Amino acid sequence: MNRKIAVVGLGYVGLPVAVAFGKNQNVIGFDINDYRIDELKNGYDRTNEVEKEDLKNSSIHFTSDKCELRKADFIIVAVPTPINKNNQPDLTPLLGASKTVGSALTKDTIVVYESTVYPGATEEDCVPVLEGASGLKCGEDFFVGYSPERINPGDKKHTFETITKVVSGQTPEVLEIVAEVYGSVVKAGVYKATSIKVAEAAKVIENTQRDVNIALMNELSVIFDKVGIDTKDVLEAAGTKWNFLKFSPGLVGGHCIGVDPYYLTHKAEELGHHPEVILAGRRINDNMTNHISSSIIKEMLKKGISVVGNTINVLGLTFKENCPDLRNTKVIDVIEELKEFGLNVVVHDAEADAVEAKKYYNIDLKKKSELPNADVVVYAVPHNEYKQNKKDYLKLLNDSGIIFDIKGMIDNKDVKEKQSIWRL
Repeated sequence: MNRKIAVVGLGYVGLPVAVAFGKNQNVIGFDINDYRIDELKNGYDRTNEVEKEDLKNSSIHFTSDKCELRKADFIIVAVPTPINKNNQPDLTPLLGASKTVGSALTKDTIVVYESTVYPGATEEDCVPVLEGASGLKCGEDFFVGYSPERINPGDKKHTFETITKVVSGQTPEVLEIVAEVYGSVVKAGVYKATSIKVAEAAKVIENTQRDVNIALMNELSVIFDKVGIDTKDVLEAAGTKWNFLKFSPGLVGGHCIGVDPYYLTHKAEELGHHPEVILAGRRINDNMTNHISSSIIKEMLKKGISVVGNTINVLGLTFKENCPDLRNTKVIDVIEELKEFGLNVVVHDAEADAVEAKKYYNIDLKKKSELPNADVVVYAVPHNEYKQNKKDYLKLLNDSGIIFDIKGMIDNKDVKEKQSIWRL
């Protein structure tokens, strides 16, 4: 494998990819964020996805100069693909990256996209931008491929190198090159998809499937709450059957599960099909913040705890556990709804950056030592810190207080006699 590799976009996806290749060869790591480039040059990764030693020992030339991309003939694009306020795909970062890559494109280069998109986006949306910016013809002067990212932020077990890599290419020859390049670093091996569209579709349904399954658990939790039984108890009982799928209820945010299904539904509706199951799942998951916040108020009133002016603690702000990523977190929606009821919400997060929390959500994160005793403690995100030091945080709850356990972190035995617990 003698390809010169560049990675465009050095976030949660791109940096681990660059580091994996950088262990074996010189790699160009490109990002338009100069601040991010400076941090990486100094050996600091704010995403915590890459170990300091791995970053230090990788041969990566970090740069924000797009001209450096001319030195590469295998360019991997790993930029975000968010949705807009109307839940429609926002390809602005992807098309912007394509324009940047196109402006530096040289003949015989292969451009491989890893960003999550709907089937057809690589060839129908990105290729015209590459051609327009480069003046080159795709399929003759340069080629494209698609290899969907499978990075799971905060997961140190399932990593870029240990997850089977789906690859695809514009031609059989390009597919073989893409497979060889990724196969040189991905220990779990590669799977050759039959086309670029198949690879795009495979990625988008992975998270759509999880979204729908979690939506079912969330709807069940609402039903069981009305019945007056513990969802966790029900799932543990049902889980004794060999083929029961062990999903659990929870808030669905972030930049994958809460976003990717909208890329598929957008394409479906564009083709004249209304995807009922997928959109129903999205509605259920997006409405869980209202169910949680209203349940907190209801349980407080049932126990005679005052609402207006009372202080409660919320533990966790990020979109998932053991990860500092605050993008599209649904915890903020719960917090804002509680504030509308007149509650004073104090927030702590063991992983999030305080500056980012203030910048994105105007939240002043408190240190552990600054958390007050309160009538209500909401366990919103199951960071390891909250599990390993459970007793410390339980001490913050008043003797007759209520624990709201969103992700099943607290056992009944942890609760004092006059305290109570509500679980999703």
